[in-house]
Amino acid sequence: METLTPAARRVLDAAAELFYGQGINAVGVDLIAKHAGVTKKTLYERFGSKEALVAAYLRERDERWRGWLTAEVDKAPRQDPPDRILATFDALGAWMHRENPRGCGFVNAAAELPDTGHPARQVISDQKHWLRGYLRELSEDAGAEDPDALADELLLLHEGATVLYGLSALPDPVGTARGMALRALEQAGVG
Repeated sequence: METLTPAARRVLDAAAELFYGQGINAVGVDLIAKHAGVTKKTLYERFGSKEALVAAYLRERDERWRGWLTAEVDKAPRQDPPDRILATFDALGAWMHRENPRGCGFVNAAAELPDTGHPARQVISDQKHWLRGYLRELSEDAGAEDPDALADELLLLHEGATVLYGLSALPDPVGTARGMALRALEQAGVG
């Protein structure tokens, strides 16, 4: 993401907090501007529209998640590829606790933005495709017989865990998903 002016940074930070905490459709530009200590004119000068601001919020969230996930996976030894895959679930658990008490920000945004032409929908799609690609790369490195199929299973486990975490539907959805991932690794000939 490009370097932001101090006012734009305040707007984006306020938008991120409000969009995630209250919902995109429940938060208007008046509230964001007030929360950021700027005028609506400044908000529009920096971002152009609420739609563009939503996309910028999600892009930045995606950049933080990618950085967090890859850094956590990189802590696992490269010579132990199954542990690197399982590290994605350990990282997810820590992220959910720290960043996602209401579940996945991208899933939440997708539920609020049914228009496939909304600029944020592309950001959401790119984020999910990136995660699937990263899981495929890790699956291939681990020697999976069918890295595409394993990546699909792992993505479903990741996404299901984030949704159920946000709904408080299971006591430990990420831990449950990690256990299922371990079984999927064994079935895929990994480990």
